[in-house]
Amino acid sequence: METDFWTYPESVGRLDMNGFDVEAVDGSIGKVDEATYEVGESYIVVDTGPWIFGKKVLLPAGIVDRVDREDEKIYVDRTKDEIKNAPEFDEDAYRDEGYRATVGDYYVTRTGRVEEEERIESTRE
Repeated sequence: METDFWTYPESVGRLDMNGFDVEAVDGSIGKVDEATYEVGESYIVVDTGPWIFGKKVLLPAGIVDRVDREDEKIYVDRTKDEIKNAPEFDEDAYRDEGYRATVGDYYVTRTGRVEEEERIESTRE
């Protein structure tokens, strides 16, 4: 599992984000139900409310773009569709490394971010 992908940006720090609103690049997706802060294993669980029929989603800390402490909002670097199409949240397994690896693989490879980053990197060489 890629450690940086499961680590918040330095600007987030150890802020208690429970209850913060979560914004994808194209709109609101819900509120933080749980946030963890383990080194290299951090994530947020978002309660999507009516947006995806009351389901929850697991988001690796590395997709957090920024946090607005004053407005209590977290901005993530993914679209609503990318989040909606992520592996189904598993209430019994979401703390397990294997499940988190599956979710991480989705966000790194399925959303095209790795290919995009590799393309950009290859143009710099």
